[in-house]
Amino acid sequence: MHSVDTVIIGAGQAGLAVSHCLTARGLDHVVLERGRVAERWRSERWDSMRLLSPNWMTRLPGWSYRGADPDGFMTASEVVAYLDGYGAASSAPVEEHSSVLAVVPDGAGFRVATDRDTWMASDVVIATGWCDQPAVPLIANAMAGAIHQVAPRDYRNPAGLPDGGVLVVGASATGVQLAAELRTGGREVVLAVGRHTRLPRRYRGMDVLWWLERMGNLDRTIDEVGDPVVARHQPSLQLAGRADGCSLDLATLQDTGVRLAGRVAGIDGIGVAFADDLAVTTALADARLRRVLADIDEHIETTGLRAEVLDPDPPEPVRPKSAPEQLDLRRSGIRTVIWATGHRREYPWLHVPVLDGRGEIGQRRGVTSWPGLYVLGQRFQHFRSSDFIDGVGRDATFVADHIVGRCSRRRAVRLTTSVHAS
Repeated sequence: MHSVDTVIIGAGQAGLAVSHCLTARGLDHVVLERGRVAERWRSERWDSMRLLSPNWMTRLPGWSYRGADPDGFMTASEVVAYLDGYGAASSAPVEEHSSVLAVVPDGAGFRVATDRDTWMASDVVIATGWCDQPAVPLIANAMAGAIHQVAPRDYRNPAGLPDGGVLVVGASATGVQLAAELRTGGREVVLAVGRHTRLPRRYRGMDVLWWLERMGNLDRTIDEVGDPVVARHQPSLQLAGRADGCSLDLATLQDTGVRLAGRVAGIDGIGVAFADDLAVTTALADARLRRVLADIDEHIETTGLRAEVLDPDPPEPVRPKSAPEQLDLRRSGIRTVIWATGHRREYPWLHVPVLDGRGEIGQRRGVTSWPGLYVLGQRFQHFRSSDFIDGVGRDATFVADHIVGRCSRRRAVRLTTSVHAS
């Protein structure tokens, strides 16, 4: 059995960021990782995947992008190398291939059991991320066994799928990227479109995330939104980090031959029913897009940037063609369904009563209701950018400072007890 001040669970960007902060503050800790550093980037990403944010925006505490392509978008393997370098530079005490089996309160701290060792710690930071388990809807169980079903974490490239067409369910960042790749590879593709947030890759000559950062949108806190639950479960931005820097949206996909449909409303073996909501869904996304671009235009005018940027160039509205209401997968030649429907969290090893009615860890700025238990890397944990590589650093700093405060109080109590005892 080992003793340590703090156990961090997960060696992705969140775990490494808080490890860096604790090292800088001189606190003893260990990082437990079920696989290797950045394991999800290694084993749960498709081959062509790139970051949605430009390289210049890839910043962590004490670390930033130093490459020759700041306006490009890292591949998954480049993200792995980036995080490997970050962990090595800060001498992060990572215990790889150490799967956590249980976190249990023990006295004033916690007992953390893994498949290799047991750790006693005063504090535990859960940094397992927002993209834990695929959120495949229960309706998928009604699909015929002859249809191959896959979640994005298990998809690598078109060659890894059975021959034939593909139904992609979900039109946020992952869904549109996979639909584009499959169509480019010669597959017939139907894309079931649900609620989404459409944005251009660039607007008036600058990356759209540059504008959102400059205007303070990414600094917005959870306290500033009307419904935190809704804010935390917004679909990811309909963006792609393409090597050519171009936008990817429903209009682009439709032009390449991807067939658009409404959201999946029912499944009966090889039959799929779609809701008659495609026109409304795309219109709402276009309306939100116009509001964002109007805010950027206003920002340009009020800050005197007009002479520094290009003229307005808003994307054309999406004009859906006739959408199917029913689809016989066999007759349509569709042999695969990809469920690009987001993620959910599971904590079967967490034996501390901090989960809410939705199974999420209740927290404020990463601090849970159980003293000494923290969480990092949640969507909109405190800032809109909290689950970005670029955004996790502020939350990690706050959590590290909170742990330092607890450590100082423990030391003060021990010192007082020692003085009274003498």
